[in-house]
Amino acid sequence: MPTELPNERSFRDPGSMALDPAGEGIAVDETRRLIASNKVEGTAVYNRTGEQLGTVFNFMVDKVSGQVAYVVMSFGGFLGMGESYHPLPWKALTYDTRLEGYVVEIDKDRLANAPSHGREEDPFVDDEYGAKVDAYYRTAPSS
Repeated sequence: MPTELPNERSFRDPGSMALDPAGEGIAVDETRRLIASNKVEGTAVYNRTGEQLGTVFNFMVDKVSGQVAYVVMSFGGFLGMGESYHPLPWKALTYDTRLEGYVVEIDKDRLANAPSHGREEDPFVDDEYGAKVDAYYRTAPSS
């Protein structure tokens, strides 16, 4: 939102996917291959049969490599109550343009037994937690 500072301008209309109008080619929301984090959060996560399992709550980025390591998916509950949070290795997800969401090879029964945590917990403070997640989903270590 512009203030009254000299030379200040708005880059784009809110919600627009337009590039920076200054012509510098800086994407602010999405390009053909890149997407802003705020557009990933809330995206549906499906299993291979197209059944929605949950939504992307947030994702964890490796500080050193800069790569997304895990997506934390919210699962179950109603209006934020009773939800559980399931970290999924980024490598285990694929984006399906038809569904406009991410797909993971897991069913609800297996997901129910997957590593998970509550809203106020931060299991990634345990250095071994990521290894447990990778072992459960049989993916190579993410960091």
